[in-house]
Amino acid sequence: MLGNYTSATEFYLLGFPGSQDLRHVLFATFLLLYSVTLMGNTVIIALVCVDKRLQSPMYFFLGHLSALEILVTSILVPVMLWGLLLPGMQTVSLPGCVAQLFLYLAVGTTEFALLGGMAVDRDVAVCNPLRYHIIMNSRTCNFVVIGSWAFGFLFQIWPVYATFQLSYCKSNVVNNFFCDRGQLLKLSCSNTLFMEFILFLMAVFVLFGSLIPTIVSYSYIVSTVLRIPSASGWRKACSTCASHFTCVVIGYGSCLFLYVKPKQTQASDYNRVVSLMVSVVTPFLNPFIFTLRNDKVLEALRDGGKRCCHPFRN
Repeated sequence: MLGNYTSATEFYLLGFPGSQDLRHVLFATFLLLYSVTLMGNTVIIALVCVDKRLQSPMYFFLGHLSALEILVTSILVPVMLWGLLLPGMQTVSLPGCVAQLFLYLAVGTTEFALLGGMAVDRDVAVCNPLRYHIIMNSRTCNFVVIGSWAFGFLFQIWPVYATFQLSYCKSNVVNNFFCDRGQLLKLSCSNTLFMEFILFLMAVFVLFGSLIPTIVSYSYIVSTVLRIPSASGWRKACSTCASHFTCVVIGYGSCLFLYVKPKQTQASDYNRVVSLMVSVVTPFLNPFIFTLRNDKVLEALRDGGKRCCHPFRN
């Protein structure tokens, strides 16, 4: 669409292929998933803020993780839903594309940094339970959370800036439902090999930089759990870490396939599916992962439901 121009002032999102009927079905499905995601994560944040039983470092981190899940899905899904209703391609301005890509990458990076901090928190809880509240005091927890947010947003400034310094003379049609960096690099007529290599190294640093503390922490946790003599103590230790471990497997598994590869400009269908996992499926599953196996959260939910229903009974 660009013809002989060497830069783009707007991009067109191709979205999802298929008939309009199929797009309407996808709209209804993603709207339902998005609504449940917003409601589930908002409930977790509210419970962490108001219930005294959840006033501990583990749930403090969980509240921030739920906030990040709301952000990461809200950055992409509303735009995707609007595109599914349009008969043709969706137009996104250059500033809008820059903002969407930066926020998506920054929030995702923040989430991985926080997951690494949560793994260390679980390590201390299982391996040093008597010193847990001394080590994981409010100052330490605030440092982990603020550091994660600052790192995530500062780390993605250069990659996004460099992406939009490229010349886009091939086309301005992005074959995805959002401003996907891999597809943007594919549209550029500049030589992107060196930039793709740098982006690959940065993705490795982010993912493995937070994955290594997670692996080390869970190594200590497994070693400690195997030395617990009682079955009840073993079950309690496992239940303490099960939710976080499940979240780590889903989150890292998706993003390793999406970002940790030397060639960023892979098949668009591959990008689309994995991006849906990261932006729709994972945020949808997390409230269930952290509530269905957590007795304290379930008790807080039941008590909150009773308090909400009490006025109607009277």
